[in-house]
Amino acid sequence: MRVLVTGAGSGLGKAIATRYSGAGARVLVSDVDASAAEVVAKELGQTSIRLDVTTDEGWRAALDRCQEDWGGLDVLVNNAGVGAGGRFERISIEDWDWIWEINLKGVVRGCRTFVPLFKDQHAGHIVNVASLAGIMNLPAMSSYNVTKAGVIALSDTLRLELEPYGVHTTVVCPAYFRTNLGDRLRSPDPGLAVLMDKLMRSSKVTAEDIAAQVVDAVARKRFLVLTHPDGRRSARLKRLAPGVVDAQVRTYWSRLRSSLEREGS
Repeated sequence: MRVLVTGAGSGLGKAIATRYSGAGARVLVSDVDASAAEVVAKELGQTSIRLDVTTDEGWRAALDRCQEDWGGLDVLVNNAGVGAGGRFERISIEDWDWIWEINLKGVVRGCRTFVPLFKDQHAGHIVNVASLAGIMNLPAMSSYNVTKAGVIALSDTLRLELEPYGVHTTVVCPAYFRTNLGDRLRSPDPGLAVLMDKLMRSSKVTAEDIAAQVVDAVARKRFLVLTHPDGRRSARLKRLAPGVVDAQVRTYWSRLRSSLEREGS
């Protein structure tokens, strides 16, 4: 199996690359940080490439590499992403553009680059890493929610559009887990950044747990992967009893809003 993973220099991307490598796959470890990608690739005995998912040139180079070295690709994992949060009116348009280019258009670019190859092969699997945030849409996370909801919508569209060509799609929706997502987090509300870091650190679900679910989902051709037990319960409850979820979110937001406003900002 031939696998390309974006954002694989650390975190979930590294865990997915490691899981596939351990299963005997050939893995192209890609990251905007070329040195991080190279370190991971050396650890795994694999190859690496610098890939900035916001550039068409980077994606073309990745495609060329897969075709030249492997004659194609079996699994594309669009994992690269960044975090953001904050009250809506405080998020700058520049920060909207930043997260939009990476979290959503980066996935779009990856899919646009490899879908023609997959269709020509009559085989291939796209894995798009979204988030439970794209389903639950909690307050003070508008830009992040929108990009991840977009990834879910794109994935659901491609699921049936590409199926007749033998191309399958999986979308992964994790809740909080330990990762370095907070290292590049942008937020005009410092208190929210602290809360998100605390939630990530307290999670019992690891990147390795999620990577195992991703590999299994591809093997079983499963579309939706809700990685956390509490995330599965929340998504089910929102679908079946939205009023109950609204009441819970109002309580959550009341407490968080009071905390943010006490900061005096």
